[in-house]
Amino acid sequence: MTGSGQVTNVAAVGNVRLEFTVEPFRDGAPGPHVRAAIAAATAGGLAADVGPFGTTVDGPAAEAFDAVRALLGAAFAAGATRVSVQVTALEGVAP
Repeated sequence: MTGSGQVTNVAAVGNVRLEFTVEPFRDGAPGPHVRAAIAAATAGGLAADVGPFGTTVDGPAAEAFDAVRALLGAAFAAGATRVSVQVTALEGVAP
């Protein structure tokens, strides 16, 4: 059940890819808001591929959805002004 009271069958989604970008951008090394988001996204055991314009994380939907909540909280707590997240199903979604 989600926080809104809706029942969600995340197992039916399978694996997903999260792609996220945390702003503001800083030249050179990622700022603390970016590092916090990456740490939160990977705390549950998912591996991150950190690129120059964003970070990608693949994994089971349940873990990935938990990672989204965690990375949003961590990024904004560390000074982010905007976080963009895209979630893509990597397998067919069961009805």
